[in-house]
Amino acid sequence: MAWSDVRRKARRAVADIFEIPGEVALDLPKIVLLGNVQVFIENHRGIVEYTNEVVRVVVPSGEVSVHGQGLILRNIQKDEICVEGEIESLSFV
Repeated sequence: MAWSDVRRKARRAVADIFEIPGEVALDLPKIVLLGNVQVFIENHRGIVEYTNEVVRVVVPSGEVSVHGQGLILRNIQKDEICVEGEIESLSFV
């Protein structure tokens, strides 16, 4: 078992014991999708690509790619991004 796996399991156990949200303890993105028109991505590291058809966002575990039509960045904050438009797919890269 790799050292990173041991650390991940220890963090998960501590998070469960103290009832800490997983995205905080494990440094994961929190993604909320509202229908196919809006997605909130918390705990991001920045934007890699932004067009009206693709928005790629860096997260601690890699990238989140949002594909669709008429995509716009409605809100950009230090720790949260809101993408609006006709969302066709969301994937982890």
